[in-house]
Amino acid sequence: MQGTILLVEDEAAIAAFVQTALEREGFAVEVVEDGRQALTCVNRALPDLIILDLMLPGGVDGLEVCRAVRRMPTYVPIIMLTARDEDVDKVVGLELGADDYITKPFNTRELIARVCAVLRLAYSRATTGEPERLRVGRLEIDLTGRTVTVGGQPVDLTPKEFDLLVFLAEHPGRVFGRETLLEKVWGYDYLGDSRTVDVHVQRLRRKLEEDPHHPRYLLTVRSIGYKFAREDVYSG
Repeated sequence: MQGTILLVEDEAAIAAFVQTALEREGFAVEVVEDGRQALTCVNRALPDLIILDLMLPGGVDGLEVCRAVRRMPTYVPIIMLTARDEDVDKVVGLELGADDYITKPFNTRELIARVCAVLRLAYSRATTGEPERLRVGRLEIDLTGRTVTVGGQPVDLTPKEFDLLVFLAEHPGRVFGRETLLEKVWGYDYLGDSRTVDVHVQRLRRKLEEDPHHPRYLLTVRSIGYKFAREDVYSG
């Protein structure tokens, strides 16, 4: 796998380590050390992926960079680097919009696996000739623009919420266990807790369902996992 990666990291030793590991895998890597430089690079030429440290000097931190990138019309995958465990909930939660995170210290194998998984998912969406939209009831999913509306009203989803929704909606009526969803949506042998899936489903229900306690779209299959309701899903 090849591509251009923007690495935003102010610790020189970590930046050199990551750059070397990625270049060995065939990636082109541009390194900057603060948020302002990162935004300048992104505005000049969009990378295929951004590896972004959460804590950056210069007044523009990783949170602000991530928000700015998410406001751009073209979707760029982001992997967030965080030095403290307590930052993890922010990264995988609603606020940041990162596609994945990795906590320092990390090893080369883990880093490369996550980079390749995120890029593979992004590339597959762009090259498989999938329909641009999925519609069921009042719910409409724009696969190209990565947006969702319910009854014509936009719904703000995080990248992983969107990916989970799309995966389930593309397989209506099929039941998936939590471990399978972690593999298919998160894209690698996830090291965390399978309850991550439960949390994301709960958030999706609060955002999409008229009555989250009696969902229409995202259904629980007891002792197994989840499925998208077997309704007429229109693509186009």
